[in-house]
Amino acid sequence: MEEAVIELDELRKTFVVRRRAGRLKRTRHEVHAVESISFTVPRGEMVGYIGPNGAGKSTTIKMLTGILTPSGGRVRVAGLDPSRERTALAQRIGVVFGQRTTLWWDLPLRDSYQLMRRMYRIEEPRFRKNLDRCVDLLDLGALLDVPVRQLSLGQRMRGDIAAALLHDPEVLYLDEPTIGLDVISKAKVREFLHDLNAERGTTVLLTTHDLTDIEQLCKRVMVIDHGRLVYDGDLGGLHAIGESERTLVVDFERELPPVSVDGARTVRTEGPRQWLAFPAGASAAPVVTALAERYPLVDLSVREPDIEDVIARMYAGA
Repeated sequence: MEEAVIELDELRKTFVVRRRAGRLKRTRHEVHAVESISFTVPRGEMVGYIGPNGAGKSTTIKMLTGILTPSGGRVRVAGLDPSRERTALAQRIGVVFGQRTTLWWDLPLRDSYQLMRRMYRIEEPRFRKNLDRCVDLLDLGALLDVPVRQLSLGQRMRGDIAAALLHDPEVLYLDEPTIGLDVISKAKVREFLHDLNAERGTTVLLTTHDLTDIEQLCKRVMVIDHGRLVYDGDLGGLHAIGESERTLVVDFERELPPVSVDGARTVRTEGPRQWLAFPAGASAAPVVTALAERYPLVDLSVREPDIEDVIARMYAGA
């Protein structure tokens, strides 16, 4: 069996919330953010960890990094207990928490990276090699002397990804790594993460609402909802269970009645624009070809299913 670098066994996290129940009285309520989650991630695997907002994704990652202490169950990362051996674990993991930067707000990127070199006690040759690679592949050369507060969200996200990799972590946690990026930058980040996983064998746990990230990077996906693990398998199986659909948005030269092509159905019309739904696991090419042969096209685009819709369909099917 492959070595497991992340192990969760009946992991739980409960928060106590006090709510107003009158002018002076407060009542005590328990919120179960994570309930009895169990899974393992082999070394070198890239896994998508997805779910709606408030499902428990960030709480799970905070327990995996040692930021939060579990209320129950067992968790090990690289053989360490995250909450009890947090300092030792920090040398072996990298974290990018969505819109929360690990960079120094008023310092240029270059100075933030130098501070991290000292914090992680990275040897100068190793630091220089890793930084040069990240700068080149993430296109950060022109940004190194820019204060972090002056960076756009997309630029800062690329800067945070580089910062998380300077010390060669065994495990990388990514929370929405392509948020705020344009199409070209998203493609660069995905290619970078793919190469990182393939060349260095870095284990990656990726949380995102962009299913394209999952499709291009992960063979395995786990879905969490209301603190429980509701699916663990490949993306095709998730789409099959949820009966999810992609949407083809088509602009015609003129207003037409709802069009009819094999493999798709028209779900909405608005002037010369129509929306056609087709199974998420199917290719858009046959539908596009059929439309081009029969109707005067001006433009078209494909929209991926939203993860909330996929999960809602899972429950509806169940």
